[in-house]
Amino acid sequence: MQNSLNRITFNRNILGGKPIIRNLRISVAMILELLAKGATQKEILEDYPELETEDIEAAITYAYFLVNNEEVIERK
Repeated sequence: MQNSLNRITFNRNILGGKPIIRNLRISVAMILELLAKGATQKEILEDYPELETEDIEAAITYAYFLVNNEEVIERK
């Protein structure tokens, strides 16, 4: 589970340093919003072909750690 968090990156020059997927201009928040609105992983992958299944799983894992009050260490 922790290894999937390697896909979550932070770059001050991309979306103001918000957590993003693999330095793409795709935020964790956007993926979570799409899922919350009922989009399936398949639909998200079709709409954003640069994403991989593991990226969506990483976004969910990241959210889990935040909600569970676990410490998430920012990789530099």
